[in-house]
Amino acid sequence: MQARELAVRDAFEFTPRTFPDARGMFVAPYQEEHFVAAVGHPLRLAQSNHSRSRRGTLRGLHFADVPPGQAKYVYCPSGAALDVVVDLRVGSPTFGAWDCVRLDSVAFRAIYLPEGVGHAFVALEDDTVVSYLCSTAYNPAAEHGIHPLDPALGLPWPAGLEPLLSDKDAAAPTLAEAEAAGLLPGYADCAVWYERLRTTAAAARAGATGAT
Repeated sequence: MQARELAVRDAFEFTPRTFPDARGMFVAPYQEEHFVAAVGHPLRLAQSNHSRSRRGTLRGLHFADVPPGQAKYVYCPSGAALDVVVDLRVGSPTFGAWDCVRLDSVAFRAIYLPEGVGHAFVALEDDTVVSYLCSTAYNPAAEHGIHPLDPALGLPWPAGLEPLLSDKDAAAPTLAEAEAAGLLPGYADCAVWYERLRTTAAAARAGATGAT
């Protein structure tokens, strides 16, 4: 599995090896060894999400309060989606920056979004399935959104694809409005949380080594 950091700091793309044969294909979309090597700690799994979308469905741009926030490991087991990550962490060196990755059932690329980073995707085909591994359970009171068509963000939604938004996403504020309202996470708080996760993981590894 190959890993690369995206233009949004602390967010990563993972590309696993696929093993096709006459019967079909096998792939491991999430591999902890490679994830830890890139991110510095394992992914805590508290909830898995599954969505199926018609072509043009645009979900997002979503984020959660930090701490604890909600990290996500996202891949597409069926169909194809353009997945977008946006840095919403006030004070981040890449605040307001975005990056995107095509997720599909051919290459099985995945995106890791750390706590405090915004996530959205648009389905490029009918019956596109997107799966998320989430570090915390869904908490409606801590969940927020930014309008995915905010012109100030200039996100790379495909031309000619009429976006289908939920009522909630269509009513979301712009990035500037959310920042003015104090809704956005702070980069300093996120950095402290990431370090806590890495420190806890390192202590667990040291304890396991000592026990043997």
